[in-house]
Amino acid sequence: QVQLVESGGGSVQAGDSLRLSCAPSGRRFSRYAVGWFRQAPGKEREFVGSINWSSGNTYYGESIKGRFTVSRDNAKNTVDLQMNSLKPEDTAVYYCAAYLGSYEDVDYWGQGIQVNVSS
Repeated sequence: QVQLVESGGGSVQAGDSLRLSCAPSGRRFSRYAVGWFRQAPGKEREFVGSINWSSGNTYYGESIKGRFTVSRDNAKNTVDLQMNSLKPEDTAVYYCAAYLGSYEDVDYWGQGIQVNVSS
């Protein structure tokens, strides 16, 4: 079992930056890729990006277009999502996720954290 706890959400204005953190814990979570999805009101959940805990390789969803960066903080043992130049359309619930194979088959989800971007 892997537990995922998100932090860092909130309300910001367009153009601002925000950093989300996900703290994974539990049995052998280092085997997983850990990353982020988001779900905006009335839309399907979409893949944002992830990092393979062991290799450090990162992967991103096609819609992100370079404004977001997923990284691992070894000191805090977290996977962070740095979001820059935020837009109102980035408003969503952001979920931390862990998977062994593909991001299309997530094994564990966090509870989600709200990010609101106002214009």
